[in-house]
Amino acid sequence: MVTARSPRFTQTTQGRLRRLNLATSLPPIVIAAVVLLYIDTHTWWHVVVLAPGVGAALVAFERWTANDLARVVLPCVIVAGAVWPLGVLLTGSPNAYWGVCAVGSLALRQVRRRRALVVAGLFSYVAVVGAVRLLVQRDDVRDVLVAYVLIPTGLTVLVAVMTMVGERFYDLIRELEQTREREAELAVVRERVRFASDLHDIQGHTLHVVKLKIALAQRLLLRDTGRAEKELRETYALVSDTIAQTKELAYAQRRLNLTAEIENAKNLFEAAGIRVRVTREAEVDARTSELLGQVLRETTTNILRHAQATQVQITLSGSGITIVNDGVAADRLPELRGLSALRQRVAGDGGELTVEQQDERFLTAAVFPPARVDAAPTTPGEHGR
Repeated sequence: MVTARSPRFTQTTQGRLRRLNLATSLPPIVIAAVVLLYIDTHTWWHVVVLAPGVGAALVAFERWTANDLARVVLPCVIVAGAVWPLGVLLTGSPNAYWGVCAVGSLALRQVRRRRALVVAGLFSYVAVVGAVRLLVQRDDVRDVLVAYVLIPTGLTVLVAVMTMVGERFYDLIRELEQTREREAELAVVRERVRFASDLHDIQGHTLHVVKLKIALAQRLLLRDTGRAEKELRETYALVSDTIAQTKELAYAQRRLNLTAEIENAKNLFEAAGIRVRVTREAEVDARTSELLGQVLRETTTNILRHAQATQVQITLSGSGITIVNDGVAADRLPELRGLSALRQRVAGDGGELTVEQQDERFLTAAVFPPARVDAAPTTPGEHGR
């Protein structure tokens, strides 16, 4: 059996989307910041006044994509909020609102109470501070209202709305991911129930028969000793056989039907929201089929427990079986004890079990040499989802 999934091996879809957002959005944001600074600065000390707002916006955006904005949101809000009035009153920079617009919009996510009031406060702050420009530039009221009030406030509203919509998208992704994890857990539970059912099939009937035979032997003990001895011998043999079957089941050595295992794996993956494609190029002999079924069962459990897979390819050929899945985020292979035990059994039958990782793809393959396989090729058929 495999251990529970380690958080170190977990790479959430939401995290990958945030990093993709950082890689695609940060370069144009930096270019826009440089352009705005170039337009608004007329002397060296203007850069000193305006650059902190740009820096606060970039830091906030980078931390937001890392889902770590809460740690830096307060200092970024303070810095960006201070740059806007300084730009209005000292440098005459209508674009100095850019920092408070970006940081304030991202910071709204951190607000849990009275969000509507905070949103109104952000928009009012941008508008009121922009209107303060009238204290130093009274001769052109219309231009001041357009450049320092309407445009900054309108763009802040637009950015805030887009940011909140984007956050709602991430919320939906997180909910879908949690649903998928629950489905994977349910799939593992179903596998355990199936194991319990197999155990019941082995022991339930046997224990009932043993109970009846012992009761019969007790009744025969005094009047028919030979018959009682025969019943006890049969009971002993039945118990021994049950112990052997239970050991085989516990160590995944019980006879498996490969076709049933493939269908079961397909159902488990689909229940966990994973696309699966099965290709049957040929059939294998009965003995090889048992080992391949064990490999497939163990690999299915490992994928559900250790990977964030979105698709799985199962290929059955005349020489063995290959299972390839994506969603592997670990730098090194996790400890897969079940497959380690199976590797020895496959090698003992003249085959080779390969487990390897390439980038974010994981391959498990059990292959037997041609001399070991007595397969009759069939018309290739494949089914999937």
